[in-house]
Amino acid sequence: MTLKPAVRISRRIAEIGRADWDACAISTGHPFNPFICFDFLDCAEEAGCAVEAQGWGPQHLAVEDEAGRVAAVMPLYLKSHSQGEYIFDHAWADAYERAGGRYYPKLLSAAPFTPATGPRLLVRPDVNPELGRKALLGGALTVCERYGASGLHVNFPTCEEWTWLGEAGMALREGQQYHWVNRGYATFDDFLADLSSGRRKTIRRERRDAIQGLEIHCLTGAELTEEHWDAFYRFYVDTGSRKWGRPYLNRLFFSLLGERMADRVLLIMARRNGRWIAGALNLIGGDCLFGRNWGCIEDVPFLHFELCYYQAIEWAIGRGLARVEAGAQGQHKIARGYLPAPVHSAHFIADPALRGPVEDYLRREMQAVEEEMEWLSEAYSPFRQSGDA
Repeated sequence: MTLKPAVRISRRIAEIGRADWDACAISTGHPFNPFICFDFLDCAEEAGCAVEAQGWGPQHLAVEDEAGRVAAVMPLYLKSHSQGEYIFDHAWADAYERAGGRYYPKLLSAAPFTPATGPRLLVRPDVNPELGRKALLGGALTVCERYGASGLHVNFPTCEEWTWLGEAGMALREGQQYHWVNRGYATFDDFLADLSSGRRKTIRRERRDAIQGLEIHCLTGAELTEEHWDAFYRFYVDTGSRKWGRPYLNRLFFSLLGERMADRVLLIMARRNGRWIAGALNLIGGDCLFGRNWGCIEDVPFLHFELCYYQAIEWAIGRGLARVEAGAQGQHKIARGYLPAPVHSAHFIADPALRGPVEDYLRREMQAVEEEMEWLSEAYSPFRQSGDA
């Protein structure tokens, strides 16, 4: 099948449409990823979160085949800042602007506000993936030139895409997160049995203390109501305001998410005496539970660990999911069974004066990241070593 040489730009994903987008996004040969499906991206736009006024100007790409059908798509945004990305390039922006350059706007291919790995170059299954990817990357670079953007950044692509983007000439970056991997456990106790005796005791104590006097509810699908979203939004705003100053998502987004993707949402909530006091939002992938947001209005020791980590592990084991990705940062996750795992990004910097220093930095950074992941896994792993009880 041949593709048309033209690449169409859409300033709202709705212009491409659910059927055409998801024909590429959901059938990519990867397990279902909720963050690149039409509904998630459309919710972010319809709620006014991922839009021009917030510094996220959609420039989604679509390539058509000879018959005029959408053959490949790419989520793409013209950014006026670097907020909500979780791959940090603020130092590059500062250095470039101090030298007289203009770092913004820049182009970004990513799932907004989401530090989760997933496909970015989305090609319909019956289309040659190499042709589709080349057309999308070429289109994105053309858009970069057209707008005078400082560069193109692809955040959290799959490892296969990352390698391909490097072969296509983009600079490669590696970071780390902390993921829990299901080693064939049938129960949470099976997972605990895999840990050192000290960690088993600590986790059991943390779980016992966290739920004292509380009801824990794991809600998904039709169980989710606007009452739950009202409560969770209070938690989310409180946490966001204390940590980052301004939460990225608004109340409407959560209603739309519950309306369109309820079966892909797992909301883990804690209630005391009939009052919701804390909650953790997860999205359910084909083989992974993705932890996203957490918040509380009552300070309860270890409740964050219970709702975000232990309940997520228990739920994933019960559904046979391969792993839990608990979001960005947090070395404290290692002690809870979440070990270092690589995450990736790829970068094209238009100005050679900035490109060279960035590429040199990334080469040195990658070596340091890999050494740190190896050291953390060896020095702090909670899992039993040979001969341990």
